[in-house]
Amino acid sequence: MSDIIRLVLADDHPIYRNGLVMSLGDEADIEVVGAAKDGEEVAGLVASLRPDVVLLDISMPKGGGIGALARIMALEAPPKVAMLTASEADEDLMQALKLGALGYILKGVGAEELAELVRELAAGRSYVSPGLAGRLLVAMRRPAEKPENPLDDLSKREEDILKLVAQGKSNREVGEALDLQEKTVKHYMTSILQKLQVRNRVEAAMLARQHLKG
Repeated sequence: MSDIIRLVLADDHPIYRNGLVMSLGDEADIEVVGAAKDGEEVAGLVASLRPDVVLLDISMPKGGGIGALARIMALEAPPKVAMLTASEADEDLMQALKLGALGYILKGVGAEELAELVRELAAGRSYVSPGLAGRLLVAMRRPAEKPENPLDDLSKREEDILKLVAQGKSNREVGEALDLQEKTVKHYMTSILQKLQVRNRVEAAMLARQHLKG
């Protein structure tokens, strides 16, 4: 990484977003290379600009910060990402960290402190706002629950189809393998995408490789 930290940020409130751009852009070692208003836009910016650090609000349109975080962390060599949010909800904190966020910063942080946190993130150091750190420790000490498998809602037939899709097979090839008509496979795929809450067969295949056995 160069001496200049390349930063992308996202917030759906234009006044706050523009304020961040100006205050962080005034730092000699930080360059704001992109600013987005929603989750979809920021994921696209990060994929094309390849910044060092990303700051994400959680409450944004089009997938929000959590949705954007998942897409960003799926990139090859993803940047350092922190949530910059007003949300103090435990579930938001835990989900963000589980998905790979390096930091969780509450809005209200001063401009100088935020700039310093960007430098810490760029160096690979994690940060959770002090008011949330104690709650995070409590949550981590709770007895571990069995991890939820997102594929548990699939029928046996849907699981069989998804296994073949994860192998790169087309709907026609899946139909031939399972003795189903291609249009029937399409109907099953629509149901699978809805149950997994993913947008396309590529994302479904990624989930399958993570969770399907055999």
